[in-house]
Amino acid sequence: MTARFQSLAPAVRLADQVAEALVAEVRSGRLSEGDRLPTETALATQFGVSRTVVREAVSRLKSLGLVDSRQGSGVYVRAAGVEPLRFEMPHVASREAVVQMVELRRALEAEVAALAAERRTPEDMLRIRDAIDALHAAVSMGGNGADEDVRFHRAIAEAARNPFLIGTLQYLRQFLHGATRVTRANEARRADFVREVAQEHARIVEAIDAGDPLAAREAAKAHMDNAIRRIEQADPAFWQQEGAQLARPLVEGWPAGK
Repeated sequence: MTARFQSLAPAVRLADQVAEALVAEVRSGRLSEGDRLPTETALATQFGVSRTVVREAVSRLKSLGLVDSRQGSGVYVRAAGVEPLRFEMPHVASREAVVQMVELRRALEAEVAALAAERRTPEDMLRIRDAIDALHAAVSMGGNGADEDVRFHRAIAEAARNPFLIGTLQYLRQFLHGATRVTRANEARRADFVREVAQEHARIVEAIDAGDPLAAREAAKAHMDNAIRRIEQADPAFWQQEGAQLARPLVEGWPAGK
C-alpha cells in the first residue's frame, strides 16, 4: 500500500470522507485484491481523524463487499465482484433526490400492482383493505399516515407473490420509506393533496380487486407520477424546514442501510 492520504476538512461527516477516499483507492486499483489496509492507527494519523472514525469508515467498506477482516491479521481488499446496490446518500436531502426515489418507486410498484392484480387472493384483499382503512383512520386523526402508507404498499407487494421483488423492496426500505415520509408530510399540508392521494389509492385497490393488471399498473404509475408533481408543487418553506429534517435520516444512514 503506497497511498498517502491528506487530512480532512469537517464540512462533510468525517467517516463519509474516509470511506470515499478508501473506496477510490480500491476502485482505481491502487489498492488491489489481497492488499492489506494500514492499521487503524496509521489511517487515523494519515487522515487526521480518530480511530473511531476510521473504524466506521472501514465498516462501510465491509458493507459494500470491498474488504474483509482476517482474525489477528488485519483488513484486506476482497476479490472484485458484483457490488451491492449503493446510493450517494449525501445528496438525498434535496428535493431532486426525493423525486428520484419516487421515480424508483414508480418503476417497482407499477409492476408490483400488476402482479398483485393477477395473483391476489381473498385474504390478500382483506389485508390490503385493512391497510387502507388504517391509513384513512390515521389521516382522519390528524396524522400524515406515512407508516400506514408503507403498510398499504407492503400488503400489495405481498399479494404479488414474487420473493425477489419483495426482497428488493426490503433491501431499499430505508430509502423508500424515507421518501414516503417526505411525500406524506408534504401531502398532509394541503386538503386537495389528501383527497387526491385517497382517490389514487382507491383506484389501485379497485384494479387489483378486479383482477385487471393493466389498470393496476397504470393506477400505480399515475399515483407515483402525481406524487412527483405534488413534491414539485411543495411550498419552498417545506424544504427549508420539515422536508429537509425528514430526509436527514436517509443521509445519516448511508451507505449501510438498516
